[in-house]
Amino acid sequence: MLIDTLYNGVEIHRQEKILYACFLKPHSILSTCPVAGGLRFDLTCVYNHQSCEPAGHSKRLSAQPCDDPHSYRRTICAQYGLPAEQCATLGTAANMHNACIAQQQFRDLTVAAICTGGVDANAGRVGDPATVVETATGFESLTGATAVPGPGTINTMVFISRSLTPGALTRCVMTATEAKVAVLQELAVNSRYSDGLATGTGTDQIAVAALENDEVPLTSSGKHVKLGEMIGRAVYEATKQSLARQNQLTPISQCSAKIHLERFGLNRIGMQDMICAFLDQELAALLRSNFLAIERDPLTVAAVAALVHLRDKISWGVLPQTCQQEIMAAHAAQVACAVSGQYERLAAYREQLATSAATEDNHAFLMLACRALALGFADKWSVLTAASL
Repeated sequence: MLIDTLYNGVEIHRQEKILYACFLKPHSILSTCPVAGGLRFDLTCVYNHQSCEPAGHSKRLSAQPCDDPHSYRRTICAQYGLPAEQCATLGTAANMHNACIAQQQFRDLTVAAICTGGVDANAGRVGDPATVVETATGFESLTGATAVPGPGTINTMVFISRSLTPGALTRCVMTATEAKVAVLQELAVNSRYSDGLATGTGTDQIAVAALENDEVPLTSSGKHVKLGEMIGRAVYEATKQSLARQNQLTPISQCSAKIHLERFGLNRIGMQDMICAFLDQELAALLRSNFLAIERDPLTVAAVAALVHLRDKISWGVLPQTCQQEIMAAHAAQVACAVSGQYERLAAYREQLATSAATEDNHAFLMLACRALALGFADKWSVLTAASL
């Protein structure tokens, strides 16, 4: 099915599990594709194919993209009537029905971005521990690797209606990548492999295509020029929309205290258990039955997010570790105030939490946050102070 025609130079089609771009006019293409990747001038098609189901990867093609990319390309192209030797391949577990197209127009310049995205189980931060090393015979699992990559890929295709120099075409990849990272930053997506914020997934792919014509080629696609702005806006919009469709990942869905804490090793049940350890039986039962309302209360989320961000600032060296206890106790007290609504107790909360704020490791940080939540919850429903917590 024809989805769109871009600047009379590219047709976008979708069938079943594939979304492909057919070039009506010559394009220069730069891609990360394992087959036909790099800089090419002889391709007539770039496609994004759903090669497996996202949950567990248990349903997938026999010709797997990583194990035999050439066979994979031949299999897909034969199925959809595409010229295999003239195609570049992107593969993913994302549903092609969730692909998003965003366009930017300025004078005679058009930029279109088409993205599919999923980050539920494979989001990572650049520099996270690797799980494999590539050798002459293939990929070898690394001893001691504790995380097994799950499903999740952000695939990006960018189409530009002007000719670009090779350097400008390469710079497009940087600009598009920055746009993707901006989305993940704003959504506070957690790495699944460390306690950092994600900058992408371990399997992200990109293809950028620029129309070849007789015009003087553009030489820059960085943030200071209009082309760079257009690439950034188009990729940002398409990435954000695709994550909303595929993972229901939106700014509203990220309004959650649990989400901000989970990259330090805490799931929803574990968070309830840790908070309830500081409460008596009656209050613990009350918290469990009302946990979602507490977890997603905007003031509580704001206080927890601020506490997490300050921990990052200390970890990054922006704030000195010598001030950790004072900083963390003061802002953990804000968490307790947000839950209880009793801001006049800020100083009392800070004093109660000071000892818990002295330790740096992740478990101690989670204990501090959960104790602050428990303090606030106890005071919210009791005329007694939480001095015994």
